[in-house]
Amino acid sequence: MVTIHDVAARAGVSPATVSRFLRGRRVRSYEAVQAAIDELGYWPSAAAQSLKSGRTNTIGVVVPDITNPYFAAVVKGMESVTRTEPYRILLANSDESSEQEDDVLADMVRRVDGIILAPATEQDETPLHVHDADVPLVFVDRDLAGGERFDAVLVDNDGGGRQAAEHLLALGHTRVAAISGTLDTTPGRLRREGFVGTLAKAGIEVPPEYDLIGDFKEHTGYQLTLSLLSLPEPPTAIFAANNLMTLGVLKALHDMRIDIPGQISLIGFDDLDTGPLLKPPLTVIDRPMFEQGVLAMRLLLRRLDPEESGGGASRIVLDTKLIERASTAPPGGRPAPSRTRRTRSR
Repeated sequence: MVTIHDVAARAGVSPATVSRFLRGRRVRSYEAVQAAIDELGYWPSAAAQSLKSGRTNTIGVVVPDITNPYFAAVVKGMESVTRTEPYRILLANSDESSEQEDDVLADMVRRVDGIILAPATEQDETPLHVHDADVPLVFVDRDLAGGERFDAVLVDNDGGGRQAAEHLLALGHTRVAAISGTLDTTPGRLRREGFVGTLAKAGIEVPPEYDLIGDFKEHTGYQLTLSLLSLPEPPTAIFAANNLMTLGVLKALHDMRIDIPGQISLIGFDDLDTGPLLKPPLTVIDRPMFEQGVLAMRLLLRRLDPEESGGGASRIVLDTKLIERASTAPPGGRPAPSRTRRTRSR
């Protein structure tokens, strides 16, 4: 059986250096130790490592919806970081439920070294208990009310909503509907505030029948769009506040044979891999999903490193950008062919 001493001899370092490497500590001979491990086929005992170091070399990641392509991209960014670290990811789904999130975190907190969490709601209390249990915690995508003491990687949700409203205003729309996510979440609340607030500043009030609250899921986007189409005076433009609800809106408009953008313009939040391929290609407010995952994991690894874990919370807010395609146009009109424009939130 290959031992830690065999790895040390092959790498030309001390067993203590190999031990630090296996615990996730930074060592100068990182490449040599990794090469020796690969050449010898060394597999350290996870149980033994855990007993010696008090660590599991596992990072918990809890997201509200693992079927959402946005969270898939974020987790992929996290994995790109852990690929060169001695950590593995334990992924769990809260299904947008605070109760399910409570259960997941209560079980996970005993099995991981740190947690990256997209809270189900801003009023969650469980993350505070995780922090009190001395488990490093980083927020991604969503925040807590009063969560400034935690590391977080967020986006400018308010700015993204503002960009969507400004784009539709520039096209001449005045009958504009918003399908927002739940307002007890950071993205649901701030995207709506940015969108509705920008319209209000331009003198356009969004009536209650146009100001609809969803739950970030596709079926909700579908049903709320049908309710908009049933109005005596439907809107000429719709802003859907996440990718899954946008898909629901698209399906409803297609089923009701509504021309996009001839009858209704559509702008969504978060780009889709198929966005440019849709007919018409979809106008969206986009954000750096992969980068959010990378930054969140780096913040957590910093907290897990005794030499770098001090200091106050890091709060990173990334810009959004408008990707203008063919699903938006002036009321009753069509955009010029092959027109693509990008602007960033300020």
